[in-house]
Amino acid sequence: MKKWIWIGVSITGFLVLVAGGLLIYAYYSLQHTAKQVYEPLDRPHYVSRDTEIKTEKISTSAMSSFTVMMLGVDERENDRGRSDTIILLTVNPSTEKVLMFNIPRDTRTEIVGRDTEDKINHAYAFDGLAGSIRTVEHFLDMPIDYYVEVNMEGFETVVDTLNGVDVNNPFAFDYSGTSFPKGPLHLNGADALKFSRMRYDDPRGDFGRNERQRQIVKDVIRRAAQWNNAFDLPQLLKDVGKTVKTNLTFDEMQDLILKYRKHIKTVDTTEIRGQGKMIGGIYYYLVDQQERDRIHAAMKQTLQGS
Repeated sequence: MKKWIWIGVSITGFLVLVAGGLLIYAYYSLQHTAKQVYEPLDRPHYVSRDTEIKTEKISTSAMSSFTVMMLGVDERENDRGRSDTIILLTVNPSTEKVLMFNIPRDTRTEIVGRDTEDKINHAYAFDGLAGSIRTVEHFLDMPIDYYVEVNMEGFETVVDTLNGVDVNNPFAFDYSGTSFPKGPLHLNGADALKFSRMRYDDPRGDFGRNERQRQIVKDVIRRAAQWNNAFDLPQLLKDVGKTVKTNLTFDEMQDLILKYRKHIKTVDTTEIRGQGKMIGGIYYYLVDQQERDRIHAAMKQTLQGS
């Protein structure tokens, strides 16, 4: 009997050591990845014309509300590329809510620093990430606290590590050699990327495409919030290191993983309303000031929890 007790204690001790080793490895892997993907923004904080929008520094340790811009970029050889996807999230852990919406990439707006109006996704082609953020802040009259820039080609590996995504396809379509039937689907990374890109056969055009993108992002957030597979962590962090750039520090990432993800229960979505118009032979999506004010107010309400 003592022999079996000793064996049991030994096995338990071994498992504790392995678990502890995995936690230590996970910690240092995350620290390494955080340094790899970190790219700060050296710029003054945007000051909104709305005086109720605060400009103090965000404190994730104190569970502050914040805004984040997700930029999906299709990089091209010998070219900076364009921001193929622009998604804004307003996060409030106190109310356990997130507001998420796309800015249609054909939206016509002032390109900050260029003294011209153009499609909003061209801001990235002109002045890179900093240009995109300045232009989006001006368009929404809202400070962007954090950014996450994602190379769309590498995004599929992250989806695969999270064991795919679940979406609900509103209509059947074929795209790039893959058939997507109507209804609930479970997609791997490659198919999720295809699902997010199709727009010309969508009766809602860019809006249908944006909705499919939001479905993918929502399920990635859900899976990441529930994900606890330490054995897959090294691969996930490796994929993130190749795919993502952000101004989130290591400590802020820790706060999001250990604190915020427990307090995100609802993800609300909205769409930016406007109308398409040909100007000089080029298609633009026009958004009037009243609609921009509506989006600003929705973000403000989420931030303040009112």
